[in-house]
Amino acid sequence: MSDEIKNPNTKEDQPDLMTLEDEDGNEITFEVIDALDHKGVHYLAAVEYAETEEEAENAQLVILSVGEDDEGEYLDVVDDDELLLELGKLFEERLSDEYDIEE
Repeated sequence: MSDEIKNPNTKEDQPDLMTLEDEDGNEITFEVIDALDHKGVHYLAAVEYAETEEEAENAQLVILSVGEDDEGEYLDVVDDDELLLELGKLFEERLSDEYDIEE
C-alpha cells in the first residue's frame, strides 16, 4: 500500500474514506472503521469500501500502522504475524458489537 492518504472524509454522517495506491499503481478506497494506540504506535482498522450489502459481507480487515518521517505521516500495512494477531484481537473486541466478525 502507498504511504499517502489522498482523500480523508471526516464528516460524521459519512464514512471515513481514504484512497490508497497499491504496489501496482491501482487506487483502492478504504473505509476506516476504527483506530487505536498500542505500544506507542497508532493503528487503523480499515476495510475496502463497499457500496452494496453483498460487497460489505466479503470485506477483509486491513490493519495499518501510522508512522511519521521527514516527509510527514505515512501508512504501512502490518505484516508481522504475531503483532497482526494481537491487534486483530484488540480490534475484534472493540468492533464485535457493531460488526458481524467471522474468524
